[in-house]
Amino acid sequence: MRYLLAIDQGTTGTTAIVLDEELNTQASVNREFAQLYPQPGWVEHDPNAIWTSVVEAMAGALRVSEINPNDIAGIGITNQRETTFVWDRESGEPIHNAIVWQCRRTTERCDALRAAGHEAFIKEKTGLVLDPYFSGTKLGWILDHTSTRSEAVAGKLAFGTCDTYLLWRLTAGAVHATDVSNASRTMLMDLQTLSWDPELLALLNIPRALLPEIRGNAEVYGHTKGVPGLPDGIPIAGMAGDQQAALFGQVCFRPGEAKCTFGTGSFLLMNTGSQVVRSENGLLTTVGWRLGDQTTYVLEGSTFIAGAVVQWLRDGLEFFSSAHEIEALAEGVPDSGGVVLVPSLTGLGAPHWNPSARGVIWGLTRGTTRGHIARAALEGIAHQNTDLLEAMATDLGKELASLKVDGGAAANDLLMQIQADLLGCSLVRPAMLQTTALGAALLAGLGVGLFADTDAVLATWKMDRRFEARGDAGSRAAMRALWHEGLKRV
Repeated sequence: MRYLLAIDQGTTGTTAIVLDEELNTQASVNREFAQLYPQPGWVEHDPNAIWTSVVEAMAGALRVSEINPNDIAGIGITNQRETTFVWDRESGEPIHNAIVWQCRRTTERCDALRAAGHEAFIKEKTGLVLDPYFSGTKLGWILDHTSTRSEAVAGKLAFGTCDTYLLWRLTAGAVHATDVSNASRTMLMDLQTLSWDPELLALLNIPRALLPEIRGNAEVYGHTKGVPGLPDGIPIAGMAGDQQAALFGQVCFRPGEAKCTFGTGSFLLMNTGSQVVRSENGLLTTVGWRLGDQTTYVLEGSTFIAGAVVQWLRDGLEFFSSAHEIEALAEGVPDSGGVVLVPSLTGLGAPHWNPSARGVIWGLTRGTTRGHIARAALEGIAHQNTDLLEAMATDLGKELASLKVDGGAAANDLLMQIQADLLGCSLVRPAMLQTTALGAALLAGLGVGLFADTDAVLATWKMDRRFEARGDAGSRAAMRALWHEGLKRV
């Protein structure tokens, strides 16, 4: 038996998962690391702490699985996207803490670029909105605040997102490369050419010598060397940003197929095939993956609040003591009783883009109970996703073919049924909800030849449950109309 080792390097911790050739999970171990907040709105990570979490998670997974590390056929990496690392090529030491995707320190820089009229150019080149979220302005900030720009120009420093940094560490500095999905989140790569763009580099004042080679998502990038607990020579053969990895793990290989990851917020990606779809609804156009010479593009959007509204009902209003209790509470009523809860507790994301929006509970009567509000909260999560998926379908010019779901809140059967009802189509939950790590493992399996092609990958996917839409078009329209009335009040 040969095994795949997936490294899921997330914002608050690293999970290492060992899977066998039939993709059965043999072990899953998580190690957290510290979040650093130097100033309000600033978020950093210590790169060495991240590496330690990776080493410890891998060691733990190997110990639990009791496999021989020599039987690992390949390693796949998936990662928090946009987080920005810069390190010295000779020593390997970071020159600054990693600036995390959540960090807003480059807001003024983005505002200046917008005021200078560069927003449309950046969106056309990259498919991204001009925002501190992405890596380009973070990288510029590090160079401007560490007196290292001359070293960067001279090629003495290396930049990368987390995939690149981990690949460097796993190969003892032999490989400086990224994959197209992560490169597409830097605001430095041309979507059409899949290469670093000289005009973008000049605009953001980024030296070309810093940047890694851009490669596909399923190929052998390099081999382990000097990694604690692992033998030398294991191929690192799959890499993708976390949301793209989840889409791949959900085997959404056809245009129009989409996945929704239900976490603190919701991340929705829709496969658009080889077509670069320019959104008219404030969505992001980005790269899903490249296999060989075939590139798959996606539309992406996110809602800021999904599972977080359940946490708010638990902690802020003390409706229940455990988040999973919301399902039974909401099932105690047949519907929301006309109550609408718009969970815009931190503004509204795509497709509305209203940062000043505030949460609303509307339609209360003397007969309203905690159950009605709980059900309205679940409906609010599903309505936001429906808004987003309708926008995606409009941009793509075709109806939603399927919606696959993952993430912690996807275990809530009632929420999944409400989502299916609002979309008017079936919703499918996989047997393995850790689809981000699964996607990394599948890409590595392709990279080392355990799977011949995506058809072979497709055959490995296992369903847990299908939720069929209930009700008719009229009832769906009535629920959506009530939601839109609530949106007017945020």
